Amino acid sequence: MMKEKYLIVVATYNEMENLPWLVEALFRETAPWEKELFSCDILVVDDDSPDGTGEWCDAQKGTYPRLKCLHRQGERGLGSAVMAGMRYAVEKAYDRMVNMDADFSHSPADLASLCGWTEKGTFRPVADVVIGSRYIPGGKIVGWPWFRHVMSRLMNTFGRFWLGLKVHDISGSYRNYSVRALRQLDFSRIESTGYSFFEEILWRLRQQGATMEEVPICFEDRLRGTSKINWRESFRAVKTLLFLRK
Repeated sequence: MMKEKYLIVVATYNEMENLPWLVEALFRETAPWEKELFSCDILVVDDDSPDGTGEWCDAQKGTYPRLKCLHRQGERGLGSAVMAGMRYAVEKAYDRMVNMDADFSHSPADLASLCGWTEKGTFRPVADVVIGSRYIPGGKIVGWPWFRHVMSRLMNTFGRFWLGLKVHDISGSYRNYSVRALRQLDFSRIESTGYSFFEEILWRLRQQGATMEEVPICFEDRLRGTSKINWRESFRAVKTLLFLRK
């Protein structure tokens, strides 16, 4: 099997409480891959965090040569930050792009199954999009209050029906994308800048024939820092999805 270049994208805004430990954990987790991969880089897409997240990344070049930072000024939105990471992956000719949260809600230990790393120390072929799923057997959520469960289930049920998607977890962001599939997207047509981006990108990839699979993950609510999602953002996401099929 040909070696592949991986890019792990982490979008941040005020994540100094988490990012240093996450970066260390990710490089430790992916170290065994180096015999199979040309490289495994991490790209932090930082929205001008006032807590110094972006500055910390810049200061780590000597310690982590494969840690990159994309600084965005005057821009906000998780979806647009992830899309910036996708553009970077396409422009720099990576083979696969993994997106994950910065707050340890997505465990670095789940990277192996998400990327097709086998117990024999090789990579199995995976779909164009591999989704870390909370809603298939083996997947679970730890630490959420009841209203977060309700909000997530409603969004998934509505989105799957409205967009005609067959996968079970369409709102989760822990995913492994083929850059070949991303290269075919017209990013200028993407309407979502917030959390609905993750539903929209699946819909647009399915429209162009991308294959998809799900692997179970354990999603654990953040222990440090503040969540950026709320009911207002959820209603905005529903509105965006309604207009996708106009």
